[in-house]
Amino acid sequence: MASQTGTVQDQVNLVGEGTVFEGTVRANSDVRASGRIEGTLKVEGKTMIAEEGEVEGEIIATNVEIAGQVQGEIYVDERLVLKSTARVDGTIETDRLVVEEGAEFTGECEMGTTVSESRAPFASEEGGDRNSVRSERPEAADAELSEEATEA
Repeated sequence: MASQTGTVQDQVNLVGEGTVFEGTVRANSDVRASGRIEGTLKVEGKTMIAEEGEVEGEIIATNVEIAGQVQGEIYVDERLVLKSTARVDGTIETDRLVVEEGAEFTGECEMGTTVSESRAPFASEEGGDRNSVRSERPEAADAELSEEATEA
């Protein structure tokens, strides 16, 4: 029997062309969608929506590259790339956004912020603690401010 020395990070999960997936996809490794997904993608890695791929719902991932169509909400911890063939209609929240010439986006976009804990991939399964999700004001700083206010 062959030993399994590869890591989950080397794995790419595929929703093939002509496939329709309804529901929630949770993955600890990359996901490539060439088919249609109706629901939620929670990916601890990179999500790739191929030119022939479609998503209607929510994408929550570390990095995302879209060449196909997405209608819904996109929450990205690090970088979102809209390829020239991308068609996005919805809401984007990402730290960095790259838009190639020809890409179409209709909706709202918030950049330069980390994704909220409630939207972080697997937050509820892992107790909500992720390195990429940072509080604006640590609790220690809040305690110091509270003490200063009391002394004043």
